Amino acid sequence: MREFYNETYYDRTTDYLSDFSLTLLWSVSVSMFPFGGLIGSLMVGVLVNKLGRKGTLLLNNVFSIVPAILMGSSAVAKSFEMIILSRLLVGICAGLSSNVVPMYLGELAPKNLRGALGVVPQLFITIGILVAQIFGLRSLLATEGGWPILLGVTGIPAAVQLLLLPFFPESPRYLLVQKKDPTAAKNALRTLRGWADVDSEIEEIQQEDEAERAAGFISVVKLFRMRALRWQLISVIVLMAGQQLSGVNAIYYYADQIYLSAGVNTNDVQYVTAGTGTVNVVITFLAVFVIELLGRRVLLLLGFSICCIACCVLTAALALQDRISWMPYLSITCVITYVIGHALGPSPVPALLITEVFLQSSRSSAFMVGGSVHWLSNFTVGLIFPFIQVGLGAYSFIIFAIICLLTTIYTFMVVPETKAKTFMEINQIFAKMNKVSEVHPDKEELKDLPPSTLGQ
Repeated sequence: MREFYNETYYDRTTDYLSDFSLTLLWSVSVSMFPFGGLIGSLMVGVLVNKLGRKGTLLLNNVFSIVPAILMGSSAVAKSFEMIILSRLLVGICAGLSSNVVPMYLGELAPKNLRGALGVVPQLFITIGILVAQIFGLRSLLATEGGWPILLGVTGIPAAVQLLLLPFFPESPRYLLVQKKDPTAAKNALRTLRGWADVDSEIEEIQQEDEAERAAGFISVVKLFRMRALRWQLISVIVLMAGQQLSGVNAIYYYADQIYLSAGVNTNDVQYVTAGTGTVNVVITFLAVFVIELLGRRVLLLLGFSICCIACCVLTAALALQDRISWMPYLSITCVITYVIGHALGPSPVPALLITEVFLQSSRSSAFMVGGSVHWLSNFTVGLIFPFIQVGLGAYSFIIFAIICLLTTIYTFMVVPETKAKTFMEINQIFAKMNKVSEVHPDKEELKDLPPSTLGQ
């Protein structure tokens, strides 16, 4: 693709781009994706409250299909600007979907399956990465003539969703709490559950509605000011930042170099990378089944601890690889171990917790904050890691080990278990942590809790 940028510029000006200009153009192209992700995250609150969860996801397909067409035709049009614009639009799509999909699934899932369904979006993200790695093999579409097709096929999943999603119900919680339509909420629940008696779930949603009726919509500014949501907000910020600043993107960035140092043939590195992607899929698939057994807190503690240990050992292995012959193989083991640890907890759990620890009135704003932290952290790592690598060399991963350790300590000391609890029960746990009364003085988040909930 860099050659395409250079050749396109030459066709226009009869001169090639300088190394600096080419690097700058490529950097802009890469950075447009997380920048678009940040914009998408900031759009979440407005869209999910105006259009609903399902409506937002339907609209979001535009931000995938349009750029897929643009990128697929960029070679014919001889325009690298189309690729840069498309990266921005795809980033907006990712920013919206990474927040709205967990919110939608979390609101329609029964409490005993909420964790498993909450991990499913991350599972399909890992599957998407693996499919892209396979299609991106040099023997398939990573060729001079194949890359426009590789970029263009990204619109196919969005087209499928655009055809199928209209047949799925809107979030029952959105229909009852925000649209004030109990009939539509009951019908949605009956469609989802497959039976007619959904009165107990409707009653639980109504309790949540009553508990926050006085609050209305809680904006991001109000979210930061509310004492009743203090520890929820801090936890979301810490976990979303820890997810990205723990070095997951840096590990993938450095992996090819590690594989080469271990003696893997240059042409075979792509297959080893695809193998790492397969491990990521398998472990995330495992997390779908164990999250309701072990709980969210255990997976976070286990995942961040594994990542911390892997980063520490990787640092030692990289520092000693020129002196000890088998150290490069230990480095490969550390990369795979890190991927396993991150796939268990840090990757899938934080977005799920945003759905669980906030009630309906504050949930969309909480996703805006969490999504913004996620994409800003993603952008920061991509921007500064190359400089860290130049400055610290093999010791770069000590920084990520420290972040993993600090996130583990915070999770152990602060984050409660939310497994098999209703949203109201989880909110009551945080009410005690925030040292607010059972009925918040401003009636912003807790009001008229039923005795059965207060007693738990």
